[in-house]
Amino acid sequence: MAFWIFMLIMNLMIPVTMIGFGYLFLKHPPRHVNGLFGYRTAMSMKSQETWDFAQCFLGRLWLTAGCILLPVTVAAMLFLYGKGTDIVGTGGGVICLIQCMPMIGCIYPVEKGLKRNFDKAGKRI
Repeated sequence: MAFWIFMLIMNLMIPVTMIGFGYLFLKHPPRHVNGLFGYRTAMSMKSQETWDFAQCFLGRLWLTAGCILLPVTVAAMLFLYGKGTDIVGTGGGVICLIQCMPMIGCIYPVEKGLKRNFDKAGKRI
């Protein structure tokens, strides 16, 4: 039971982080282009306009994905309730890997949105 609770908390970290940073990037994005914090790719850092667009776009995606992943994660972990530590550990690891897919996969739509709305110099089309 204690290990199941531990795995539940660990598996909730990714959706909660996505919701938290999604809200942060949407409502209070990093103001200036920087190499330390924010959605940092070559295209997003071309200009202030691309930077602002990327932060907002990623924030919206992460907030939505995190809100979907949170109840799905809880439901998936409920199926593992009462099972042995090996099954809970393996199941929790698989859930974590599955959660990483939308978290990292959000890069593709953001970059696609940047390319659709901006030229190579970072000017709005």
